[in-house]
Amino acid sequence: MSPAQGAAVAKNRRFYTEVWSATSLVSPERFNTWPLLSALAAPAARRLEIGCGLRPRLPVAGTWFVDLSREGLNTLHGQGGFSVQSEATALPFASGSFDLVCAFDIVEHVADDQQIFRELSRVSRAGATIVVSVPLHPGQWSVFDDLVGHMRRYEPDALVTTLRAHHLEIERSATFGMAPRSRLLLRLATWGLKHKPELAIRWYNAALMPLGLRLQRPLMLAPGMIDPARLDEILLVCRLAPRGT
Repeated sequence: MSPAQGAAVAKNRRFYTEVWSATSLVSPERFNTWPLLSALAAPAARRLEIGCGLRPRLPVAGTWFVDLSREGLNTLHGQGGFSVQSEATALPFASGSFDLVCAFDIVEHVADDQQIFRELSRVSRAGATIVVSVPLHPGQWSVFDDLVGHMRRYEPDALVTTLRAHHLEIERSATFGMAPRSRLLLRLATWGLKHKPELAIRWYNAALMPLGLRLQRPLMLAPGMIDPARLDEILLVCRLAPRGT
């Protein structure tokens, strides 16, 4: 691991350790991803979710969870999940282990994103479903991206090229994310997390998170890659093609 990669891992671990230490579990049924993911999870004998902390999207019982911080994993384990503390770039599983793999708001935090896509593909069996979400458009970069440890936003065409390079075929996609649209709210959140993190996290858990859950719209999936022009973040439902195709 390079010094830059090590610094990124340490920064993400510190930030999310603070967040999950002051946060309670939000049930996956409360997110607009539940109709999609519960249907995908039902026939999936082995499931993996990476880096969800205390915001799991897959059914907790019977799912494997990988995270940098132990704080979220302990709670998930107590709810019947299988928890492993590890980096996403070196998943501790055999190749072809899973039928369904999810990584929401993860790959943009990793310095070597090619490696994490390589790992997502490696641990999935041929024909498995891989669901990822990422922020789009480098020109929309803000101080909030810096604060939460983003390494990049994706150009849509480059994202599609990366997915294809790792045998991931986009089947469906949708606009995604719960970030506030207000620049004022983003500035306030950024200032609070930087200068008064404990108060900001309590405020987020008590007010912003419940409000965001209430205001969620149904996930509107469309075939293939939707027009990304006006999107801040996208959810992609991919299929792992057999090697050599």
